[in-house]
Amino acid sequence: MSKRVKIFTVEDVAGHRSPSSCWLSYRGKVYNVSGFLADHPGGEDIILRYGGQPVDSVMNDKDEHEHSEAAYDMLEEFLIGKVGTDETTVSDDWVATDDYHPDDTDSAADFAKNEFIDLRKPLLRQVWEANFSKSFYLKQIHQPRHLAQSARLFGPDYLEVFTRTAWYVVPSFWLPITTYLFLRSLFQFTGPLPAFTSNPYLPLASILEIPAESYVKVLSCCLLGNFVWTILEYVLHRFLFHLDEYLPDANYALTLHFLLHGVHHYLPMDRLRLVMPPVLFTVLQFPFTQLAYKLFPVAVANGVIAGAFTFYVLYDCMHYALHHTNLPAYMKEMKKYHLGHHYKNYELGFGVTSKIWDIVFNTVLPI
Repeated sequence: MSKRVKIFTVEDVAGHRSPSSCWLSYRGKVYNVSGFLADHPGGEDIILRYGGQPVDSVMNDKDEHEHSEAAYDMLEEFLIGKVGTDETTVSDDWVATDDYHPDDTDSAADFAKNEFIDLRKPLLRQVWEANFSKSFYLKQIHQPRHLAQSARLFGPDYLEVFTRTAWYVVPSFWLPITTYLFLRSLFQFTGPLPAFTSNPYLPLASILEIPAESYVKVLSCCLLGNFVWTILEYVLHRFLFHLDEYLPDANYALTLHFLLHGVHHYLPMDRLRLVMPPVLFTVLQFPFTQLAYKLFPVAVANGVIAGAFTFYVLYDCMHYALHHTNLPAYMKEMKKYHLGHHYKNYELGFGVTSKIWDIVFNTVLPI
């Protein structure tokens, strides 16, 4: 892939129109003519006048400036890439339906037309060895594709297994941990407990002796954790998963973006990539749980984390349901709302379980 011509967008070219960086496009190819400005027989002003633009009509206009065959040959010395397809499937005209089922993508035709990622091959290495600009990547990654089966991220099975997660893995893995944290907080509000590292076992035999006051305290902490999660859900989705315009134009950054959230927008109906693999959420939760232990007493922190984890499990299971399940009335509305984020406007509608923070921060997506 790295040997192919680099692919740019029209916006990439338009961003280079100064004497220090002047690009042109001609017959779909992109040229960096910055080093030729001073040598242009007609003067650099003519080139700068059309900097960042297609020059097909100008090159063929003898009244503007006649070009010899040698001039066209010389132009090839400044070739740096090509302009990629401008095709889009995400549109403000998209209409949400209760039974939305998109057609599968013809993988061969899609790759031949867009020259982006070949869905028939492992995806991650293709992004790592990308021959496209960040602008082209972002434009393509937000144009959904659909496959009957999950696409491969890795070639080897021992790596691929960590990228596919059935929805029930999330409650199966995280609810026991959440329950343990809840009970640990409950016992800590009742009396001292040994440090987890010295003795992780809980005195469950005395659970019936726990006073009501301890339950009130731990449930209050859980409610705070529930509230904190709703904020994190919005903030992480908007400012981390959609860190699009702030990404460096480098393959390592595009690869991280693709792993974190890009693959979900590229293949939004992939049943095995709708919830977070436990490894990924373990990494994401670590700084926040450590912050909780810094800010609060241990008993309070455990209760807050238990509440946040409870709502995380609800969030991930609901996210799966919004893509694939027949739902009751409220969730049908949220399903239309969330699918609108994928198919209508990915720069709005960041709430998954509710619209409340979209309303607060003025990012509501009209459906």
